[in-house]
Amino acid sequence: MENASMDLAANPVRRSGVGNYLWRLLATGMSFALFGLGGLVLRLIVLPLLGLLPGDALVRRRRARAAISKAFYLHVQFMYRSGVLIYDFEGAERLGRPGQMIIANHPSLIDVVFLIAHIRDANCIVKQSLWRNPFTRGPVRRAEYVSNNGSPDMLEQAADALREGQTLIVFPEGTRTKPGMPPVFHRGAAAIALRGARVITPVFIAVKPTTLTKAEPWYRIPARRVRVTLRVGQDIAPESFTADAPQPIASRRLNEHLHRLFLKELSA
Repeated sequence: MENASMDLAANPVRRSGVGNYLWRLLATGMSFALFGLGGLVLRLIVLPLLGLLPGDALVRRRRARAAISKAFYLHVQFMYRSGVLIYDFEGAERLGRPGQMIIANHPSLIDVVFLIAHIRDANCIVKQSLWRNPFTRGPVRRAEYVSNNGSPDMLEQAADALREGQTLIVFPEGTRTKPGMPPVFHRGAAAIALRGARVITPVFIAVKPTTLTKAEPWYRIPARRVRVTLRVGQDIAPESFTADAPQPIASRRLNEHLHRLFLKELSA
């Protein structure tokens, strides 16, 4: 998809001082409200209507994911144009390839929104609670995302998606990074990659000042506008870790490699 920072027809809202803070607080609240409303509209109207169109299960799944991607893209544009944040996405055109596993760090609540917004047909490992949330359960089910429900079958289900040629987004931390702490990756993401990925592509995400972290409620916004930077790194070949080692050792090596890589790139 086109570079996110080059196709914006409108400039973000600009205010100063107290007025700027109050406006961003209001716009942040509106962003949350619109996200919930959008989830209901997708669940109750858009996705059911798309499901009535002709096509097999694969076509219906692709339509659902494309609709979610478009909704997320519009949501990103609202946050940008209302002045809640500014953002840069370097290398977005390299995402969305068949069998590609996208591994990203997880500094804020909106990371997955940015990624899915720029990938038309992406699968994603999502936490189990989203399958019960009335605003999100419809979209995640119709998109056939992978549920991180803790079952032994989850790793194989994710690997199967990659073997089928799907693009899969994974956050190896499993939850948002604690403010001021480096990311800590669980080995499950590496195990999935070695089971099914054709290529592994890291995405380094920085959010400054921090916002929407696990320790911050939505209304505790920073004193200045947030800048979100997403940068796509160099591809990693899974076979380079499996050539001379059994899978458990290869998985540990890949996880350690990814951890060192993200620590290096995020501290630069």
